[in-house]
Amino acid sequence: MTASPTIATLGDLRASGHVHRSVKTELRNNLIARLAAGVPSLPGIVGFEETVVPEVERALLAGHDIVLLGERGQGKTRLIRTLVGLLDEWTPVIAGCEINDHPYAPECSRCVALLATDGELLPVAWKHRSARYGEKLATPDTSVGDLIGDVDPIKVAQGRTLGDPETIHFGLVPRTNRGIIAINELPDLAERIQVALLNVLEERDIQVRGYQLRMSLDLLLVASANPEDYTNRGRIITPLKDRFGAEVRTHYPLELSDELSLIAQEAAVLWSDSALAAPIVPSHILEVVGRFARNVRDAPQVDQRSGVSARFAIAAVETVAASAVRRAAVTGEPIAVARIADLPSVIPASRGKVEFDDADEGREFDVLEHLLRRSISETFRARLAGLDLRPLQERFDQGFTVNTGDVVSAESFLGQLGPVPVLSALLERLEPDGIGEGPAAIGIAAAALEFALEGLYLNKRLAKDSDGSTTVYGS
Repeated sequence: MTASPTIATLGDLRASGHVHRSVKTELRNNLIARLAAGVPSLPGIVGFEETVVPEVERALLAGHDIVLLGERGQGKTRLIRTLVGLLDEWTPVIAGCEINDHPYAPECSRCVALLATDGELLPVAWKHRSARYGEKLATPDTSVGDLIGDVDPIKVAQGRTLGDPETIHFGLVPRTNRGIIAINELPDLAERIQVALLNVLEERDIQVRGYQLRMSLDLLLVASANPEDYTNRGRIITPLKDRFGAEVRTHYPLELSDELSLIAQEAAVLWSDSALAAPIVPSHILEVVGRFARNVRDAPQVDQRSGVSARFAIAAVETVAASAVRRAAVTGEPIAVARIADLPSVIPASRGKVEFDDADEGREFDVLEHLLRRSISETFRARLAGLDLRPLQERFDQGFTVNTGDVVSAESFLGQLGPVPVLSALLERLEPDGIGEGPAAIGIAAAALEFALEGLYLNKRLAKDSDGSTTVYGS
């Protein structure tokens, strides 16, 4: 963040050559500049580059208010918040104004009177773009006062009459004047409250308790909603829907690579305040979780009307990392590296994030367990297809067994296996960027070998016995 400008009066602002631009003009011009420079218009948005982002860009260029339609966990709110980055970093406002009036064009009665009194000495303050964003989660108890405004009884008690416009306490929408206002889950807003937004979108004015306040609100309104065909909670009334200039449909990541990029970007596994070093989640474990989320999303047992949020996979990776940290704390490992043994912890932690069809009630654990095994098998084939693992498998032909589990250290696991000729080729496939040195390398080597053993088991080339905390691989 750069320092705010030092201009403090209306006269100085005029002398600086400042030009007053509307919010939508700001967004349009700054977006055009980013597009011309070849930089991402909405940085941090993953998986929408060829689909959703161009539609949003066109809507902004057209000066349209936007409604985003999509299932839960598709990044609608994240996308809306990213729009703030397209505003000017600093914008002038009349100091102390509740609705962020521009010094050149005051709207509220207070600022009009102040301009008449102070003239060119009108005090100017500067508002950062991060403070020009308002967000409201629509709930059935949301009132017109929350969004638009209401008479303030305290101001009336101070001696003002009910006919005085200054008795009004402004709601979130006018308080976000000259910014971006987001209303999440718009269908959940009672229809009579949605009606209050009609004038905001069409006429850009507001009415409070019979006051006809002809305020030229300057804002971008963005709403999110679930498509009406699978939500029973409410709907967007037709007149309001018609006022939005653009409707943009979001979606879950279309490609596995986008899913993995999103998980890597959003999962919080860098614990700077932990007594242990940050846990490592190898890329093949990350891929298993990504495939798991996609398989759950596509499973016939899952209620497709509800969807499976991207947060499902993000929380799963965080749980796997936590399981690795737990093992490191118990066994004294200096660095926690996630392994196959940590993946079962995902199932009980994520069960509540998935809505199952009524016919599969009571089978949730079994369904998720099956889909997790399938995801491991798919990753095994994708990563290790064509790799000769017979030297590893042959170790077990004479009754050799290996114990592992979520409380078995990497060093203990590797010590049981001894030298493995295929390890180098295995690591080249799973960790092409290298594994480093020291404890991290030991943990990643253990993770790679455990993954190989699990893959051999799933392909019926090894036997496996598990009692929950301990797993034994053998012939």
